[in-house]
Amino acid sequence: MIFFINSTFNRKNSGIEHAQLKRAKLFRDHDEPFKLVFREWNPSLHRFLDEVGVRVDETLAMFDYFQKTEDVEETIVTVGNLDFGVKDAVYTKEAGQDFYAVTSGNQLLARVRYFTDDPDERVSAVEYFDGFNNLYRVDFYDYRGFISLAQWYTPDNKIGTEVWYDLAGRPVLETFNKYDGVQNYTKAGWRLTETDGKVYVFSNIDELTLHFYNRLNEQYWQDDSANIFIMDRTHLADWALLELDRPAYSVLHLHNSHAGDAQDPMHSVMNNFYEYSLTNANSYDAIISATKKQTHDVRMRFKPTAKLFTIPVGVVPDADFVTKQIPMSQRKKHSILVTARIAPEKRIDHIIRAMGIAKQQVPDISIDVYGYIDHRDNDAAIKAINAVIEEYDLNDAVSINEYANDVASIQNGSQIYGLASVMEGFNLSMMEAISHGMVGITYDVNYGPNELIVDGENGYVVPYEGIDAMADKLVELFTDEAELQTMSTRSYELAERYSEENVWKAWKKLLNDAKKKNIEFVPRITNGLGNLMKK
Repeated sequence: MIFFINSTFNRKNSGIEHAQLKRAKLFRDHDEPFKLVFREWNPSLHRFLDEVGVRVDETLAMFDYFQKTEDVEETIVTVGNLDFGVKDAVYTKEAGQDFYAVTSGNQLLARVRYFTDDPDERVSAVEYFDGFNNLYRVDFYDYRGFISLAQWYTPDNKIGTEVWYDLAGRPVLETFNKYDGVQNYTKAGWRLTETDGKVYVFSNIDELTLHFYNRLNEQYWQDDSANIFIMDRTHLADWALLELDRPAYSVLHLHNSHAGDAQDPMHSVMNNFYEYSLTNANSYDAIISATKKQTHDVRMRFKPTAKLFTIPVGVVPDADFVTKQIPMSQRKKHSILVTARIAPEKRIDHIIRAMGIAKQQVPDISIDVYGYIDHRDNDAAIKAINAVIEEYDLNDAVSINEYANDVASIQNGSQIYGLASVMEGFNLSMMEAISHGMVGITYDVNYGPNELIVDGENGYVVPYEGIDAMADKLVELFTDEAELQTMSTRSYELAERYSEENVWKAWKKLLNDAKKKNIEFVPRITNGLGNLMKK
């Protein structure tokens, strides 16, 4: 079995989740079984996966696995289905509230919260109060209609114990919170009760996760081939995969620059997300990079013994290559598009500044930005954008929009895709943009954009932080319709690099290498242990 390891999945996701979905479709189309493995508890996980076409049998969530709730028939639970054991209970929902208050006389019994985007108002949580109106417990419901997690509160209103249940209401997983020696309130351990009655105690969630991976590796074990564990979120498995009881084919997947300074990949400090895994890279079987350039740099800098593979994280569907190309003349004139998180590292304000400069020669130039706002650093990203808009008087030329799901239709109507990131691992949005005939202008940034865009063919790669150079290229392309169209046609052609056939060929090389893995092992002693009774 092939396991793709991630933390969770939401309705609004990052590039890694979008890459996993594209890969899932590719593997599904080639009848290669896989599991999307999620470590974190998420009561809406199956709902969000179902919305994007991921099946239950393609999903493995750690908490589901131990709770035996991997495949559950969905039940709609609303406030009317709850019983608080009081005959005169009154349910009140005031205007603007996202919960029902449950009272008996003057006594507050509970607050029933619901999934706010659900038309049926399915219960998401029930908060219970004692006779003094103190919160003492919160039951969290899975979207599929059962109590999954209960949090028990201490007298000083802190979460003391958290308990995850199976469908029969039996405790399966428990974690305990308390003050440590320096008075930090933290988790003190985890306790797992397996279905066979065995009880395991773990110091932290990483030890629990290792136990989970060991269970998967044993359950899906085959004597003739190794299970494949691919770390899409490295911190969830980098240590654990080195500690497995049985052999497995372990893969470090680099979804971003391995260097903290992507412009100095050979000498700068390592990206902290990959520091442990790259330090121990020789203990893994393979390392995947999305671009040839990063594969080269990893080989030259670290000289790993692990096999190196270049596999694009994006896949252009076959259907896109038979879809009629949309001429530039039929798109929004002089339009720029960005589809990305509005985050400091994306530096969308650089693109808008370049547009502001170019506007002096292209008065009707405009930009549409689609993506959710990252509120880090006191909203630094959106504040920087607003400052540039004010400086260049661009209120009528800049449109900031919510996260979009139907990106293809937006790309089909736009002309130039702009990118000015600090670093990238590939950039799915730009790949998708060129597959829809958009012309790219990007900083010369590692990794991905400076490979997706072939300078002078389907766009331009300008110097890193070259705002003026980006502005010049915007003017050049928007004042030369013939060049803009020629580059658009070339974008359609260069998208072939990321066709299903080509990306699958890259994956097959890794899958074939995994078949060569030696999986002979000496099992641990299990006989003669424990308390032995004399006959």
